[in-house]
Amino acid sequence: MNTTTLNRRDFMKVVSMAGTGFVLGFYLPTKEQELLALEPMEAFAPNAFLSIDATGTVTITVAKSEMGQGVRTALPMIVADELDADWSKVKIDQAPAHPTKYGSQSTGGSASVRRSWDMLRKAGATARDMLVTAAAQQWNAEKSACSTENGMVIHKPSGKKLSYGELAAAAAKLPVPENPPLKDPKDFKIIGKPMNQVDTPSRVDGSAVYGIDVKVPGMVYASIEHSPVFGGKVASFDASKAKKIAGVKDVIQIDEGVAVIATNTWSAFKGREALSIKWDEGPNANQSQANIWKTLEEAAKKPGTEELKVGDAATALNSAAKKVEAVYYAPFVAHATMEPMNCTAHVRGNECEIWAPTQTPQQAQNQAARVLGIPVENVKVNVTMLGGGFGRRLQADYVVEAVKVAKAVGAPVKLVWTREDDMQHDFYRPATYNVMTAGLDNDGWPVAWTHRIAGTKEKGLVTGGSTPPYAIPNVLIDSHIIDVGVPIGAWRSVGPSQNAFMVESFIDELAAAAKKDPFEYRRRLLENKPRLKRVLELAAEKAGWGKPLQAGRGRGIACCESFGSNIAEVAEVSVANDGSLTIHRVVVAVDCGPVVNPKTIEAQIEGAIVYGLSAAIKDEITIEKGRVAQGNFNDYQIMRINEMPKVEVHIVPSTESQGGIGEPGLPPIAPAVCNAIFAATGKRIRKLPIRAEDLKKS
Repeated sequence: MNTTTLNRRDFMKVVSMAGTGFVLGFYLPTKEQELLALEPMEAFAPNAFLSIDATGTVTITVAKSEMGQGVRTALPMIVADELDADWSKVKIDQAPAHPTKYGSQSTGGSASVRRSWDMLRKAGATARDMLVTAAAQQWNAEKSACSTENGMVIHKPSGKKLSYGELAAAAAKLPVPENPPLKDPKDFKIIGKPMNQVDTPSRVDGSAVYGIDVKVPGMVYASIEHSPVFGGKVASFDASKAKKIAGVKDVIQIDEGVAVIATNTWSAFKGREALSIKWDEGPNANQSQANIWKTLEEAAKKPGTEELKVGDAATALNSAAKKVEAVYYAPFVAHATMEPMNCTAHVRGNECEIWAPTQTPQQAQNQAARVLGIPVENVKVNVTMLGGGFGRRLQADYVVEAVKVAKAVGAPVKLVWTREDDMQHDFYRPATYNVMTAGLDNDGWPVAWTHRIAGTKEKGLVTGGSTPPYAIPNVLIDSHIIDVGVPIGAWRSVGPSQNAFMVESFIDELAAAAKKDPFEYRRRLLENKPRLKRVLELAAEKAGWGKPLQAGRGRGIACCESFGSNIAEVAEVSVANDGSLTIHRVVVAVDCGPVVNPKTIEAQIEGAIVYGLSAAIKDEITIEKGRVAQGNFNDYQIMRINEMPKVEVHIVPSTESQGGIGEPGLPPIAPAVCNAIFAATGKRIRKLPIRAEDLKKS
């Protein structure tokens, strides 16, 4: 038998010959001949975030979670621009969890771009530098005579060109430079340009895989009945009726409740409904919303933990020409993600594989390893798309539950929560009771500011409240953090989501007490905050501040620093005689430093305003008998399209330090609306959500 052998080098010569023409290289064996398997060329991968193959395809690995905020577009844009890649040849890969390879994979705090910016620029620049070196060596030319453009290295004196694919093999053999030169921002070609999200087509045609879409061979489905009371436990249960439901395979108890395992989700849900469970409701069985407010109010009567002290606020208050006092409330609110919590897990002896819509892949990996008592490296976490996160998926509770059930069942298990599970077993934004006091001088300018925050337990409770941006000589901020038995977590924009409501509403009250324009009042007090002052001025200008409005309408303004960004918003509203509120227009100005994708910025601010308005005028979680009273979107509503105002976003060109964008759009919206209500009606709103009965004309 005659055999023809092609080594890798000869094969690559065949398929890449003929200059710029397209050659399809293949080998047809005769009937008696065999084609030997060819060793594929290893991709050029100078770091964990990109690789380039012989075709010139650039694969960029994204180690953050995509939940609609556009990181699978923005992060590759950074790498591709520094690389000078051909964007049409860029492919995106989602990184699985790894303890160290990608650094922190947590997606939260509006940090994905700003904390990856330098690292990803360097990743792209490293590859570009190595490709240029490879080309210069091939041409026996100086590197300084070579430039890059659109996936090519160009020898400027001769006009010679080599594609990144042609150079990949040679570049892979070079040492990786420690400090490659970065582009001058004026040379950016992709960064700063409006780009469509790369995932939009897959979302439209349904091919995008969210956690709830995952299918694994041999998979069964699970649904868990949790204690209706926070902290409660199963005392006993009867599964006999549940096991009679068609499709139900088993019923098991885990620490978190009773799990029904079935051949499909519907059977799991129906089997769960048929369970008979007696609960030990624990110490929170009699907890109520009224008792929570009373507990916080009592705590606020005493000095708390000092968060900020400037000057002597007590003395300044005593000698002030005028004193202004107010109490503000912010309720518990839920995350209400579009996709309820879910996770698929398969435990095979000493190994585990997980498919999860998670904001914290490494935490999911660590928690699974802990529960199973196996090494972290034996847990593989595949990160799916997320149908909303907003901080809820920073928790790994649903992942732990899926892993426990999968271990007990001995098969891959998809755990799916119902909407009611999601609403009633969330980690909520804390409820807070806020006592605000200020002293004004004879001209109405603040000489003292105090803010006492009494809130349910949460690390970021005082963020956005402990450092008011205004130039006030005497400030005292203190806090009481109290555990009332309600699970608390990071909700979109965390502390600023509620503290901006207090700070920006109260500064408006001071302007009114001083008989001064609220925009001009803020403006003077922000002399030491030029970035915040700039967005305040721009928002006011674009909103037509000071110009006449239609009868019955009012404008309100608010601003906030959060997550490294500065933002101001102006709301225009009207209130009908029956108290119904219409928000006509919201004008936004934002300075988030260097812009990667302006389309993302606009979309994120618009989304934050939807979310923030929902919380401001519709939503609260209330506790009765240790249980959450709300259960679904009938009693916890989100803004509808017909209710939304026109939103205008103005981005300030900036070379300042980079800030986040996913969350900063939310904090100013509630106070801007409440201040607009005051302008239109003379009524102050100090408790969220805004209710029609509070706005009715007397």
